[in-house]
Amino acid sequence: MKINNSNFKPAKQHTILTTGEVIKMLRELKGWTQEELSKYCSINAKNISMLENDKLEIGKKRAEQLAKAFNVHPAIIMFPEYESKEIQKAA
Repeated sequence: MKINNSNFKPAKQHTILTTGEVIKMLRELKGWTQEELSKYCSINAKNISMLENDKLEIGKKRAEQLAKAFNVHPAIIMFPEYESKEIQKAA
C-alpha cells in the first residue's frame, strides 16, 4: 500500500499553555523545586506555587524576575500563547 503524503496536513496546536503552566514547565526542565527557583528569582516559594496554579497574577516585575532565573525573555512567560515556539526552544 502506497501512502500519498500530499493528503496529510500538519497537526495544529490544540493546547494553549497558561502562564502558570509555562513557569512550572520551565522550572521542571531545569530540575528545580519551587524552593530552588525561589532562591534564583527572589519570589517566595508560596507565591511560585500560586503562580504555577494560576492563582496569582504574574505582573511585570515577577515576569522579569522569573525570566532572568530561566534565562528567557519575559514575554515567553507573560504571553505563552504568542511565544509557544520560543518556549519549545527553551525546553
